[in-house]
Amino acid sequence: MTYDRLVCANCAAPVSEGRCPVCRANRERLQQGNFLADLNPMTLIVLLAVLIAVMALLAHRTA
Repeated sequence: MTYDRLVCANCAAPVSEGRCPVCRANRERLQQGNFLADLNPMTLIVLLAVLIAVMALLAHRTA
């Protein structure tokens, strides 16, 4: 989600403008980003498939 469309509940201004301390704090938090939030859905699906394949391989070896 981008912060350019969010409206602050404290001052009713766009968060991207950073008019109040609440806006500025949320703008900073959103700009920092998050590793999993930055990945697109296809990448997450591929990572999940690889994890399942590795788990299946390990389960097969121990059996």
